[in-house]
Amino acid sequence: MKPKHLLALLAFTFISCLCRAQTASIAEDFKPSTFNQPGQEYPQVNSQGYARFRIKAPQSDSIKVSLGLGGRGGTKLTKGADGFWTGTTEGPMDEGFHYYHLTIDGGIFNDPGTLNFYGSTRWESGIEIPAHDQDFYSLKYVPHGNVQQILFPSKSTNTSRRAFVYTPPGYEKDRSRKYPVLYLQHGWGEDETAWSNQGHANLIMDNLIATGKIQPFIIVMTYGMTNDVRPGPGALKSFKIDPFQTVLTDELIPYVDASFRTRADRAHRAMAGLSMGGMETHMITLNKPELFAYYALLSGGTYSSDELKDKTKPKLIFISCGSKERPEGVKNAVVALKAAGYDAVSFVSENTAHEFLTWRRSLYELAPLLFKE
Repeated sequence: MKPKHLLALLAFTFISCLCRAQTASIAEDFKPSTFNQPGQEYPQVNSQGYARFRIKAPQSDSIKVSLGLGGRGGTKLTKGADGFWTGTTEGPMDEGFHYYHLTIDGGIFNDPGTLNFYGSTRWESGIEIPAHDQDFYSLKYVPHGNVQQILFPSKSTNTSRRAFVYTPPGYEKDRSRKYPVLYLQHGWGEDETAWSNQGHANLIMDNLIATGKIQPFIIVMTYGMTNDVRPGPGALKSFKIDPFQTVLTDELIPYVDASFRTRADRAHRAMAGLSMGGMETHMITLNKPELFAYYALLSGGTYSSDELKDKTKPKLIFISCGSKERPEGVKNAVVALKAAGYDAVSFVSENTAHEFLTWRRSLYELAPLLFKE
């Protein structure tokens, strides 16, 4: 046999063995994702974090799932004789929540087996890969707060705008008690439903309150007007904070203070946001430091002592990100802020990137630091 033919044979044998080894190593303990629609068996996840998909489309020629290959085209499904397309991700997914969609014969569709979540400027399918530390955001048999929709008048936009308000357990019973407020913003392409649906913010709060780790407070989540800017390269350069700042500071905050039992002063008001919401938080807290005592950027940039100089000093600055983002930037920023005399805290979520498990963990770490007397 010629050397080049021998090399080709060896390479083929190695790849074949590698593929068989990979297939053999996948644990066949798949279970439906917790975000599946009632009665739907797929998508499924296994104990290792692999995801498996099954779609019925007998007339289609190709189906691909946008998850699974780290930006290299997603997971291609294979058509069976029964008209079902199936496929498993090449490797385990990061723990936590992921958006995804299907590309069927070139068109983009949602998976009919799972629930939809607003992200990427559209309603996307969602899948949950169980996390080893999911206990802190799990639904438990503890007293639960309430998440309610409100519609507040906005003269600046000439409409009524929507927000969701989390009130802690016991809010309806003790009508003499007033609460601090956290204004919590979503990310680019998401809306005011994100922190409850994808982030489980209410369950995180319920569980922290039940264990006595935090003082109960209200959370207000509203649409950050981010999607008024068309997605694409350089889109954020055209973003202006002024319209949303007016909605938040001149319309929503007064409405919340008038409609809920809040401690309506700077010392009992915080603002935080993930990603794009972090950018909004950064801008508004610098523009309106008299309104907020606590600042938090979750994968949303950093503060410097120079931009905070000569402004009302915050009680706390919290900055976080995932370990797969740029953790050194977060850590270095906090070291510099501490050196300048600010109470600053950094948090890095291990083995996560720009995704909701990073932000769930960030809220869990942030909440006990807020509104300490």
